[in-house]
Amino acid sequence: MQYRNLGRSALKVSPLCFGGNVFGWTADERTSYSLLDAWVDAGFNFIDTADVYSRWVPGHTGGESEAVIGRWLQQGGRRDKVVIATKVGMDMGDGRVGLKPQRIREAVEASLTRLQVDCIDLYQAHKDDEATPQEETLQAFAALIKEGKVRAIGASNFTAARLSEALETSQRLGLPRYESLQPLYNLYDRADFEAELAPLCIREEVGVINFYSLAAGFLSGKYRTPEDAAKSPRGAANVKKYLNPRGLKILDALDQVAERTGHTPAQVAVAWVMARPAISSPIASATSLAQLEQLVQAAQLKLDAEAMALLDQAST
Repeated sequence: MQYRNLGRSALKVSPLCFGGNVFGWTADERTSYSLLDAWVDAGFNFIDTADVYSRWVPGHTGGESEAVIGRWLQQGGRRDKVVIATKVGMDMGDGRVGLKPQRIREAVEASLTRLQVDCIDLYQAHKDDEATPQEETLQAFAALIKEGKVRAIGASNFTAARLSEALETSQRLGLPRYESLQPLYNLYDRADFEAELAPLCIREEVGVINFYSLAAGFLSGKYRTPEDAAKSPRGAANVKKYLNPRGLKILDALDQVAERTGHTPAQVAVAWVMARPAISSPIASATSLAQLEQLVQAAQLKLDAEAMALLDQAST
């Protein structure tokens, strides 16, 4: 396994990151443990979660994913083999939202408790908080790093302008900077990231750990008609916007490359993202060992120039 540097930090991460939103939700605790064990056994070390996972599920309050990871870690022998990333900033209810210093302080203590660790490897601002000066947020993160509770910090869902402002603020005040960005990016959703964020991240050496690498499952090829999408609650909610001539053209290109390489369209879509110049470690999830094995194989797939050009042309 060839690990990649995450930004300018000391963190070295696997070329794929496991998206932990499924833990304690679509993957029960026993399944989550088996997935995490298999992930590490396959040589991967990067796991991403958030305090808000999975508050959207009836009866959940948030923190379920972190708690599952924490109980898995307590089985022993795994902590030094994984890079744990979590986030703060989304609405946890009762006014617990945003990136004010007091909120960050409360949230990190709760996350550390649920994860059952002394230090979070990558602590991320889950979304921008324009009501709080970036200087205050970064100073709060700096205090956590100084105390040894966080190793590095990252940003998620920031615009290029706001990320640039944050990086400038860190440099001007001598504060830790965001070493990673977590944006929406995949073969279909390219324009927003590639226009300004990608050049900024490359120039400033900010690692990118993009989410929705498979466009809510659309790039797997299992949703090709409105009828296909209607079979799945997730499909009906998220995939309809991709069912258009451009989306189908992308699926056709994925089919061609998949047939030529002997892989699945989903594996090809993940391999394409992994090969993009700004990307450090795309985030992908699995809810079964069979799905995880597909991700392992995707990480081993190196697309040639002809395949990359075909996919680029179809998705531009």
